[in-house]
Amino acid sequence: MADIVDIAVSADSFKTLVTAVQAAGLVETLKSPGPFTVFAPNDDAFAKLPPGTIQTLVQNIPQLTRILTYHVVPGKLKQADLAKLGTVTSVEGSPIKIDCTDGFEVKNATVLAADIEADNGIIHVIDTVILMG
Repeated sequence: MADIVDIAVSADSFKTLVTAVQAAGLVETLKSPGPFTVFAPNDDAFAKLPPGTIQTLVQNIPQLTRILTYHVVPGKLKQADLAKLGTVTSVEGSPIKIDCTDGFEVKNATVLAADIEADNGIIHVIDTVILMG
């Protein structure tokens, strides 16, 4: 089975995420055994950010890394697992609210595709880049 990075690279809708992960030097981490749960913003999610945000983040690697690691949770958590928890703590260290009462939402993002299995975890595709705070 492919790992999280290979799945993102092979999907056409994660070009911005893959570029950001490469710029932040997180490729090897996300290829490691994990397991990880990744809330993966698609290209449309990154397109919602104000103009110039992505370029600014690529020039500020510590901030980019912090935002990207906020989208990653230790462990292999499917939607059903997340629904029971209600809140998870990201690799970055901040809490992420999970709401499965009406659909599947992660903080202020809607999950477009849940429970995509990878060799080293689970991917949930989200429609918005989530931020700490």
